[in-house]
Amino acid sequence: MTVDIALLVSDNLDVWTTAVERRATSGRGGGGRRVDLYGIDRLRPLIVDLAVRGKLTSQEPDEEPAAAALARLAKARRSKIESGRAKKRNGLSPLPVDLPILPEGWAWTQLGTIAEISPSNIADDQLDASFVPMALVSTRIDGAHEAETRNWGEIKKGFTHFAEGDIGLAKITPCFENGKAAIFENLANGIGAGTTELHVARPWSEDVNRRYLLLTMKTASYLHDGELGMTGTAGQKRVTRTYFESSPLPFPPLAEQQRIVTKVDELMALCDALEGESAASIAAHEGLVEALLATLTASSDAADLAVNWTRLETHFDTLFTTESSVDALKQTILELAVRGKLVPQNADDAPASELLKAVKVQMADLSRRGRTKTPTEMVPIREGDLPFRAPEGWAFARFSEVLINRDAERVPISSDDRARRKGEFDYYGASGVIDHIDDYIFDEPLLLIGEDGANLVSRSTPIAFIAEGKYWVNNHAHVLQAISIPLLCYMEIFINAIDLKPYVTGTAQPKMNQAKMNSIVVAVPPANELERIVAKVGELNALCNALRSHIEESAATQRHLAAAVVERAAA
Repeated sequence: MTVDIALLVSDNLDVWTTAVERRATSGRGGGGRRVDLYGIDRLRPLIVDLAVRGKLTSQEPDEEPAAAALARLAKARRSKIESGRAKKRNGLSPLPVDLPILPEGWAWTQLGTIAEISPSNIADDQLDASFVPMALVSTRIDGAHEAETRNWGEIKKGFTHFAEGDIGLAKITPCFENGKAAIFENLANGIGAGTTELHVARPWSEDVNRRYLLLTMKTASYLHDGELGMTGTAGQKRVTRTYFESSPLPFPPLAEQQRIVTKVDELMALCDALEGESAASIAAHEGLVEALLATLTASSDAADLAVNWTRLETHFDTLFTTESSVDALKQTILELAVRGKLVPQNADDAPASELLKAVKVQMADLSRRGRTKTPTEMVPIREGDLPFRAPEGWAFARFSEVLINRDAERVPISSDDRARRKGEFDYYGASGVIDHIDDYIFDEPLLLIGEDGANLVSRSTPIAFIAEGKYWVNNHAHVLQAISIPLLCYMEIFINAIDLKPYVTGTAQPKMNQAKMNSIVVAVPPANELERIVAKVGELNALCNALRSHIEESAATQRHLAAAVVERAAA
């Protein structure tokens, strides 16, 4: 029975185009496509699997059966071996006796029966040839590849040989699992060599469609079984030659092989179109959300923001329908909060300068008692250092003038020692809890800020977070104390709202050291307004979390539905 895949696609169009999965690496500064089009990504391998099982094409009883082509391939093999143009192969592992029944006219065979495995080339050393390293072998369904031109004498030793029309399959992990394979074409002088991490097959004659053979190597079952049978150590596992040459291979009549290839190309083009439309729709949606959120940040004050927010709120159900759009909303809320636009100002509030005076008094007291070091004198803030114009009553201060640093109390513990000291207390690193141990250093709410790691740039998780209860902190997170919980919470909001790139050094190993952190210019609101800001951010974050939870549940349902459709179609 053939499967009408076009009907399957059209009947479940919303499943393929709305089943998405967010990439874990996305976030502030992440760039690129932020979601995987899960439905379409599942549709592609389904097409290939159905194709090589004869489910996408009709069988024609008048066509020459596969057995005839296999007989000609066997004759060509004998001729080449007898003439010395190929070596006699060792015996293949026998085919299993319980293989599935194939469509009429098909036959089971093995790659080692219809092709020479690991062939070699004999050519003049002075000839140009094509060189193909693994990086130039693609995962494309058509087996396309790129090549460099080199002298044959330079590459004939120490590399894998192939010639025009040969098929190469990556044998090392993760290239194999990713489906890296090629049909070598347009080679200089018809010969080439390349990465030693390839298995190569050279069909004995033209009685097999090379594109069809490539499709069989890209099925989910072939990749799965090959991965299970890999040998070697972790990170260096390889698919064996035995698997490559002896795996059962469903072999259709030659004419049907071509129909299968044509059908797969047609359906992959349909997937490309769906993917393009979905990606364009996602990009347009993100652009719309970004533009509308910009109207919020452009608000002149809290009153203007309230008007703009009301306009936006009426379209929440259509605007904030993806995880990335909700994350963008959360980020906008933080930015509005630290610019004094989220809550109204009150002329009766004591100015922020009074709050900073209280901080200075406590810092001096702790320093006198030997609890903390005397803060290093900071460079005065100049007009050009100010990130924006603050509301009346606010003040700007360096980071070290707002929070008390307790980095000196941090103690790193190696992973081996932690393994011996398992316990109930959280062990914090740069991005949050990374382990649990049998003791604690701190027993109060403190602000932790990541000191190093890629997250400083990618911002895939919050840089600043409050730790509570009894816990331990290693030397990858700064530890900060405030004179009040609201101030601690506000500083968490502030650090997560601003761009930290100016304070981060290094690219391979990003780091924000204490001196750089202390130089951050902080916009400090009056104490009373600060409390209102913290409360409002908490209220709006709860709304965003509820939205995100609903979206995640809906997305999971769509992914499960896509998987169910695939499973039903493949049965």
